[in-house]
Amino acid sequence: MVGAIYDVPRVHDLLYLRSETIHPACMTELPWVQMAMRRIPWVVVRRVNAPASKIAVGIRGTNRNQRWGGLVEMTDVVLIKQPLQLRTSLAHDSRKAIPALKTLALVEEEFADLDLNWGPVGSVGFELATGDCVTTESSDLDLALFASQRIAHAIAHDLWSTLSSLPAKVDVRVETPCCGFSLEEYALRRSAKIMIRTPDGRHLVEDPWDVAGEGGLK
Repeated sequence: MVGAIYDVPRVHDLLYLRSETIHPACMTELPWVQMAMRRIPWVVVRRVNAPASKIAVGIRGTNRNQRWGGLVEMTDVVLIKQPLQLRTSLAHDSRKAIPALKTLALVEEEFADLDLNWGPVGSVGFELATGDCVTTESSDLDLALFASQRIAHAIAHDLWSTLSSLPAKVDVRVETPCCGFSLEEYALRRSAKIMIRTPDGRHLVEDPWDVAGEGGLK
């Protein structure tokens, strides 16, 4: 695995906050939000445009349906945990038999020589960063794969073939400098265009590494 640790939060990063104050991204803050932040002051960076000096984040509640979007001040960020910093070695021994965490250990073996930054996100990433046991027996393993340069279709297909044969379902989001998209969709490529996610929404493009060449996605 290659790459450097950075100081500016990016999508999928988990942030530990010094303040419980969250600026709502919608009109009404749900009652459970501040309670969740007092219990575990960690948030995840969202793929949303934010005002200067603020970061768009997501807050996780104790229930699966408790997800909420807000904004935090850059100055409130104490610690950044990137996906590439999270490994099964951070999990408690009693948790390593859970399918998603067991699968992550297998991915670590398979990707040992992969020349790309990658790491767990979603519930597995949150548990490894915070110690909060949110991964369940039925949880998928969500991964982020950071690729500033184009991944050849043959390589993407081999990666997906390996991941799709593992014990738990694996969902991989490939992250380019300007968008994110599904590794499965890219590897299988059943149509000329692929769905990408950007801070401005979802778009269909032919080349996710050349979004500017797609007419600026206006």
